[in-house]
Amino acid sequence: MGMTMTQKILAAHAGLPAVEAGQLIEGSLDLVLGNDITAPVAITEFEKAGLTEIFNKDKIALVLDHSTPCKDIKTAELCVKVREFAKKHQITHFYDVGEMGVEHALLPEQGLTAPGDAIIGADSHTCTYGALGAFSTGVGSTDMAAGMATGTAWFKVPSALKVTLKGKLQPYVSGKDVILHLIGRIGVDGALYKSLEFAGEGVAALSMDDRFTIANMAIEAGAKNGIFPVDDQTRSYLEGRVSRPWTAYEADPDAVYDGEVVIDLDALTPTVALPHLPSNTRTVGEAAGMPIQQVVIGSCTNGRLNDLRQAAAVLKGRRVAKGVRCIVIPATQQITLDAMREGLTQIFLEAGCAVSTPTCGPCLGGHTGVLAAGERAVSTTNRNFVGRMGDVTSEVILANPAVAAASAVAGCVADPRKL
Repeated sequence: MGMTMTQKILAAHAGLPAVEAGQLIEGSLDLVLGNDITAPVAITEFEKAGLTEIFNKDKIALVLDHSTPCKDIKTAELCVKVREFAKKHQITHFYDVGEMGVEHALLPEQGLTAPGDAIIGADSHTCTYGALGAFSTGVGSTDMAAGMATGTAWFKVPSALKVTLKGKLQPYVSGKDVILHLIGRIGVDGALYKSLEFAGEGVAALSMDDRFTIANMAIEAGAKNGIFPVDDQTRSYLEGRVSRPWTAYEADPDAVYDGEVVIDLDALTPTVALPHLPSNTRTVGEAAGMPIQQVVIGSCTNGRLNDLRQAAAVLKGRRVAKGVRCIVIPATQQITLDAMREGLTQIFLEAGCAVSTPTCGPCLGGHTGVLAAGERAVSTTNRNFVGRMGDVTSEVILANPAVAAASAVAGCVADPRKL
């Protein structure tokens, strides 16, 4: 019986010739990730267990991104805990204010993730790295602690759902619309503990930023991970970033899937997810006109350079509507610099946007854009649960960067094709 991409990676890291869905394995890890919210818990558990050594200082990444620059004393103390641990163990890949970025944009940019890797992170959106053909998944802080100590983790091998893409995206449609459309079709538990495996000729028409966005939100369909095949675009992205050996895995022709979903990219239109689930999707035309008070463009889902380019193309020569706050957050320091060099930052500022240093900030209702009671935001982030961005009576509408920018100009949910 054939194996999927994910199953082949897990078999290789378990030292087994083959694995099958439902099998329990122990696999070696190429990277263990934590941030300023989850790493302190993992460090506490690490020390409580009497552990004194990490498995490899080059295979642990600690990124202070969720509440940094620190918003209060409590978050400052959490960051101190991570800083001290990183210094004590001489962790190579420690990223603090001024050099950090939103973790799931930063690590691929820094060349820390590669095809064929097995990666765990104490953050649910660790599945982002599947865009590069890696197996990556979120875990709890206790599993992170064990991973830092042993370099291994236990997994139940997931079954898979095949997502076949055909055609190519139309103007103002991006990877965000692909994943929102998929979640709208299968639901937030439609891929529960499965691997979302993307295939088909339409994959080649997606940029790497599109793929990162899609893989990032695999968890919003309940998936264990999302993964793309390695192609020329992947190799081009890796060139100059990853110098170590890596392996591209392909699904066997007779790989077993629980089902298949076919998406015609040609037919997709800008899509939004209304409160309070990512599966509550509508076309932007169906949601147009809903008044808003805030727009957020950024996050590990849509804070990359192409995302900022899409937003700037809509905002250029226009102004954010009175009564609307538009917050733009480049996902890394490098993206911030690139946006400045391309003139994107000037476009944002002239349009009346606030441009922030890299941070997760408003995505989790942390800081830099928390919503008050009754307020509504259009956001390029990944979750729109009750109270996600602030007060429990506030609302978040998920959208792609072009829709978010158009909505900032219109003062309501708006179709960028009709501005």
